Amino acid sequence: MSGLSPSSPTPIELTLHQATRVLDIAFDDGARFSLPCEYLRVFSPSAEVRGHGVGQETLQTGKREVNVTAIEPVGHYAVKLVFSDGHSTGLYSWDYLYTLGTQQTAYWAAYLARLAAAHASRDPAPEAPVPSRTACPSGRAR
Repeated sequence: MSGLSPSSPTPIELTLHQATRVLDIAFDDGARFSLPCEYLRVFSPSAEVRGHGVGQETLQTGKREVNVTAIEPVGHYAVKLVFSDGHSTGLYSWDYLYTLGTQQTAYWAAYLARLAAAHASRDPAPEAPVPSRTACPSGRAR
């Protein structure tokens, strides 16, 4: 995770729009970004997503409907985002959020290409149906 350098832009406003699943961020240098919750989730800076080194990343699938349920400040340099799928281990430094904003188009295109190559989907997997109980010839449920 990149740290906060003295010259780094810092957020002056964070607004979560849960209905549209978008986090708006305004920085003190005038930059403004609208980052979808799905984008923030699949690019979580957590070890669970990024691994502990190059090549250890885990492709995040089925996150289209994920939302941010809480934003928790971490010192004066980051926030912890809590997601509706239970993920909450990534710390999003101001530097990282700024990078996610400036690189959103390129990062998203690369993510979609990785999904396509893996024949994976942004949509959640359908839930398995609950098996029904059927009667056997003796009249007892099996």
